[in-house]
Amino acid sequence: MSNASESSSAVPVLETRGLTVRFGGHVAVNGVSCAFQRGTLTAIVGPNGAGKTTYFNLVSGQIPATAGAVFLFGKDISRLPAPLRTRRGIGRAFQLTNLFPFLTVHENVRIAVQARAEVGIKLFSLWDSRRDLIEKADAILEEVALAHQRDLPAMNLPHGDQRKLEVGLMLALEPEVFMFDEPTAGMSVDEVPVILDLIKRIKARGDKCILLVEHKMDVVRELADRIVVLHNGTLVADGAPAEVIASPVVQEAYLGVAPKSAEAA
Repeated sequence: MSNASESSSAVPVLETRGLTVRFGGHVAVNGVSCAFQRGTLTAIVGPNGAGKTTYFNLVSGQIPATAGAVFLFGKDISRLPAPLRTRRGIGRAFQLTNLFPFLTVHENVRIAVQARAEVGIKLFSLWDSRRDLIEKADAILEEVALAHQRDLPAMNLPHGDQRKLEVGLMLALEPEVFMFDEPTAGMSVDEVPVILDLIKRIKARGDKCILLVEHKMDVVRELADRIVVLHNGTLVADGAPAEVIASPVVQEAYLGVAPKSAEAA
């Protein structure tokens, strides 16, 4: 199956070359080479323990690679720690929400807006003189449908709203790469469409690179332009959703999708 980097002469927004990590004798990610372009949403799928979240951790800098490299717009960022990768344009949402629980919803977003504006760390003293930053934070809360809860402590939000807030933090940082690690995990049936709609809106802009780790194949079918399949840390399939889902080896061993479901896609 074709790799996205083969279909375009443009420098990929994000690329991994031979990315590998070993924990003792266990190879969790094994020589994964993959390129991701602007304006695309790639779903990274595979069974539990396949290395999906570990691959995300390597890309975003949460753990160092044993071998291989990560490139952002053609520049090697492999030695940069996670905060600097964020500044360069990699945004990450985790399986578990990563918020400031005792700060309000609005304060959480304000911190991210302020960090993006690089105006220092004096959180509260700046806001009276930076009305533009307040208005930007307010606009983001409107976009993620949390304006009505702006003054609640983040820890008091329902789980689904906490996920929405985390997307808001990413939007505030204006990344070039959005990384969603099981964004619908733990959500009720009613909450899932709100998160999917947010991701769709980011995708519709056409100027961002989106990576999505997701177990729910209905979500993958709805959102993905491309599917990458990992198994035992190795890339085993990479291509258009219909092509990947139709592969018998993927249906039976990696996705658990019955052939009839694949034909109906």
